[in-house]
Amino acid sequence: MYRVKVSKMNNTDVDEVFRLEELVHPNHHWSKESFYNELSNNLAYYYCVKNEKDNILAYIGFWLIIDEAHITTLAVHPDFRRNQLAQILLIKMIDICYKNMVKYITLEVRESNLPAILLYEKFLFESIGMRKNYYQDNGENAIIMFTQNIWYDKFKKNFINIKEGISRILVSYDE
Repeated sequence: MYRVKVSKMNNTDVDEVFRLEELVHPNHHWSKESFYNELSNNLAYYYCVKNEKDNILAYIGFWLIIDEAHITTLAVHPDFRRNQLAQILLIKMIDICYKNMVKYITLEVRESNLPAILLYEKFLFESIGMRKNYYQDNGENAIIMFTQNIWYDKFKKNFINIKEGISRILVSYDE
C-alpha cells in the first residue's frame, strides 16, 4: 500500500504536467500554454495525483457546462499505470459532478486505446458515435463516450462500488 494526494493543478505544476504530457503523448501533445489557458478557464477543473515526494503521477482535466461534464484530458505516468490512479481521478471528477448537479459526462478516446476504453466502460460510459480522423498526429478516429444520467441508481451503485474498491492506495485530498 502507498499514499497519494489529489490536489488542484496550479501554475507551478504545469512544467511537470507538461513533461508527463510529452512522455504519454510523444507525437502530439498539449502545449504548456494550453495548460495555462485551461487553468484560467472558469469552466475547467484540473487535478493531479502526487506521490509523497510531490511528484505528479497522473492528471485529469474536465469542463463543467450546465449539466454536463466533458473530460478534456486524462494521463497516467507509464510507470504507474494499473495502479488505480485514473480511477482515483475519475472518482474525484464524479464527486465534483455530483456537487455541481451535473447529469452527464462525455469524452473522446482514441479507438486504439483499449485500456482507456475498458476503464471508461467500467464507469458505465457507452460508445455513442465516432469522430472520423479526430486525432491530428495520425488521423485516428475517436470514439465518443457518454454516461447515462449519473443520478440514476445503476450509475450511482456502480460508482459507489468502484469508490469502495480503491484498496491498494491511501488517498488524501487537498481542496
